[in-house]
Amino acid sequence: MSFPIIGPNSRAYEDWNSRGVNLRFKGHPSAIIPITSMDALSNALQYAVNTRQRLAVRSGGHCLENFVDDPSVKILIDISGMKGIRYNAAMNAIEVQAGNTLGELYETLFTTWGTVLPAGEYPGVGVGGHIPGGAFGFLCRQYGLGVDHLYAVEMLWVNKDRQVQMIVATRTNTDKNRELWWAHTGGGAGNFGLVTRYWFRTPGVHSSDPRKLLPAAPVMVETLELEWYWNDIDENIFQRLVGNFCNWSRDNARPGAKSCALYATLFLANRTAGKIQLKALLTDLSDELRTDFVQALQTDIDITCHVKRTRLGWLAFALHPFPDIFSDQKAAFKAKDAFLCAPLTSQQIGVIYQHLTTTEDMPGGLVGLTTYGGQVNTVAADATAAVQRGAILTTACMAGWGDASQEGRCLDWVRTCYRDLFADTGGVPVPGGCIIAHPDNDMDDPQWNTSGLPWHSFYYKDNYARLQRVKAAWDPCDIFRHRLGVEAGVSMPKS
Repeated sequence: MSFPIIGPNSRAYEDWNSRGVNLRFKGHPSAIIPITSMDALSNALQYAVNTRQRLAVRSGGHCLENFVDDPSVKILIDISGMKGIRYNAAMNAIEVQAGNTLGELYETLFTTWGTVLPAGEYPGVGVGGHIPGGAFGFLCRQYGLGVDHLYAVEMLWVNKDRQVQMIVATRTNTDKNRELWWAHTGGGAGNFGLVTRYWFRTPGVHSSDPRKLLPAAPVMVETLELEWYWNDIDENIFQRLVGNFCNWSRDNARPGAKSCALYATLFLANRTAGKIQLKALLTDLSDELRTDFVQALQTDIDITCHVKRTRLGWLAFALHPFPDIFSDQKAAFKAKDAFLCAPLTSQQIGVIYQHLTTTEDMPGGLVGLTTYGGQVNTVAADATAAVQRGAILTTACMAGWGDASQEGRCLDWVRTCYRDLFADTGGVPVPGGCIIAHPDNDMDDPQWNTSGLPWHSFYYKDNYARLQRVKAAWDPCDIFRHRLGVEAGVSMPKS
C-alpha cells in the first residue's frame, strides 16, 4: 500500500480529524488518508472504493455544512498536501494542484507573473473545493468569477466497474469531455469525482506569455473601513443606511463601470455589538470613487461616520485581509446566504432591524450585505454551471457561538431571521437563489423552505438537469455524494 492510513488509535488522528473550520461538525472516520502524490491518490481512492464505505475528500476544510465532517463518512482523503503551481506550456495555462490554498495561489501568481485569479476572500481556503463552487471574492466585480477563467480540470473518476480512472476536460468546444469541464464551473465540489488539478487561462487570451494569461494584479489597493455606532441609530436611520447601500449597489452593478473597482460588505451586527461596520476594497486609488461612495451611504443620515483608509500592496492585503474579520480562529457557526436581484424592500430592512435590536442575548448574530454584479453578470447563465448572473448584492444571515449550550438559540435566530427576510417567497430567496460554495442544508428542509421549490432550483436553476447528466456519466456508482449532492439523471456519452 503506497499511502498512509491514520486510524482512531493513531496519536496523529485527533490532529487530522480536527481540521474542519466549522466546529459545529465533527466526523469520526475509521481511516484518514493524507496524500502528497498523484500515484498515492489514485491508489487511495481505489482502496476507498473497494471498501464500499462512504468517503469524502478534504482540501482546506472550509465547508459550511457537514459534507465532509459527517458521522456517515468512514474514509476521509485529505489532499491538502497536493501542492504545486506552474506554467504548463502544453496547456498554455497556469496549472494549480488542488491542495493549494488561495493564499498560496495569490502569492505565486503575483510574485511569479504579476497576475491574479479573482477568487475567494480568505487565504486559508483550499483551492480544491473552492473552484467548483464558482469562486467569487474581492475582485469579482472587475474580473468575474474564478471559474470564468477556468480552462481545464483533471479528475479521478470511478467507472461502472468501480475502477478509478483519470480524465482531463477542457473548455475547448471540440473537447468530447467539455461537459465535465462545464460542471466544474459552479456545479459544486464532491459531486462528480476527485479533482486533482486545475488549469487557468482567461477566455480570448492567445498569448503564450504566462504573464498575460490571467488579469494583471493591482500593485496597490486601498481599504476603506467605516463605522457607525448603534447608540446613534434608530430605525429610520437604519432604514436609510441600508437602503443607501442597496441603492448604490443597484446603480453601480453595470459591467465595465468605474465603480466596479470597489467591493464592499456592510456588516449589520447585533445592537449589543455596539456598532455597524463596512469594509471595502478599492483598486482605483483616485479620490472620486471613494468620496462618491461615502457620500452616497451618508445621504440623509445626520450621524457621525468614522472613516479609516489604508493603502498597501495587493499581496499584503490578499494574504491578510481585514484581520478583525478574517482570522484563523475556529468557531461553531451557521450561515445562510442569498443573492439579491433588487434592493431590499423597506419591509425587509425592517425585519433585519427587528432581529438585530430585539434579541439582546445574540451578540454573535449579524446580517451581511455585499456588492455584486459588474463583470460577473457579463456571462450567460448557461455558459457556466454558476447560474446566478443577474444579482446586484449577496446577503448572509449568520450566527456563531462558543458554548455548545448556545447552539439551539443561535440556530433558531439565524434561521428565523432568514425566513422572515424572505417571508413573501416561502422563507427562501426567489428569484435570487444561492451559491453552492456556501451550502445550507435548510434549503432541503420543508420546515424552513416552504416555497414548494426543490433545493436545487436555488443553487442551479435551469442548469440542474444538465448537471444530472454529467453526474450519471462520470459517477455511475454514486461514489461522491452529500446532503445537497447532484443526483444522477439520464446518462450522456463520453469519450
